[in-house]
Amino acid sequence: MTNNQTYHIAVLLAKSIEALQIKEDGIYVDATFGGGSHSRAIFEELNESGRLIVFDQDRDARKNAWGAPNFDFVAANFAHLSNHLRSMSIHQVDGILADLGVSSHQFDEASRGFSIRTEAALDMRMNQSAELSAKDVVNHHTEEQLLRVFRNYGEISNAPKLVQAIAAFRSSNIIKSTKDLLAIAEKCAPKNKEHKYFAQVFQAIRIEVNNEMGALEDFLKQCTDAIKPGGRLVVLSYHSLEDRMVKNFMKRGSITGHIEKDFYGNVLKPFTEIVRHPIVPDEYELKENNRARSAKLRIAERNG
Repeated sequence: MTNNQTYHIAVLLAKSIEALQIKEDGIYVDATFGGGSHSRAIFEELNESGRLIVFDQDRDARKNAWGAPNFDFVAANFAHLSNHLRSMSIHQVDGILADLGVSSHQFDEASRGFSIRTEAALDMRMNQSAELSAKDVVNHHTEEQLLRVFRNYGEISNAPKLVQAIAAFRSSNIIKSTKDLLAIAEKCAPKNKEHKYFAQVFQAIRIEVNNEMGALEDFLKQCTDAIKPGGRLVVLSYHSLEDRMVKNFMKRGSITGHIEKDFYGNVLKPFTEIVRHPIVPDEYELKENNRARSAKLRIAERNG
């Protein structure tokens, strides 16, 4: 097995694998298979009694899978983790890894519509069988819905202005391509900060299309029962919204950061943070892979 770096260059690969503390006969999940680099590194640590289950909703990712009796590819969103583990008669696993970033393949494949660098149809679906696309969002969401998307998922300060520009354009035209969307956003972008602004706009729409925050919340909650006491949860995040959710969950046991207590006042905390501050790529990795620049690695251990 060789790493498919043409599909995606794995971020913080060695640190992620080290964080899992892999047992050679353990059961592990890579919840975001992608190019398979993290998965291959996990699999190489396992013996024949060990097992690796990987998840990916993108049909292109299946091409990177390999055949082995102790390797299973699940063509599904990680939000459905528990159901699929149960269907495989797996009650708990020794560790779960999730890399929340969009793969290099998805950015570089122009037809997918993820990138601001190339003109393409507005798609942005990670699951290409899903009904909702970016084109649907920008053309059919109400102005109130668009305002929520850009404020909450893009943290765009002048979201009302952007929504007005979109509404004005679509009143007489269909927003069909990334080029159309960029032309609208360009009128609203702060001077000398256009690239960052465009990235925020595309991020917000992508998160809405794929229900990324809802899926992440569902996934994290399921990890509590899915991971054995002493097992590890390792998550790579790339923007503040998802990192905040992961941090709150690992630190306080809830997505919002609210601390829950039992009848006796004991804090209900399923995980303990292994690192107080997230691990980030070093200068060498950033030179090799610029897309790693916003990555944050958080690690937690399941309490007994």
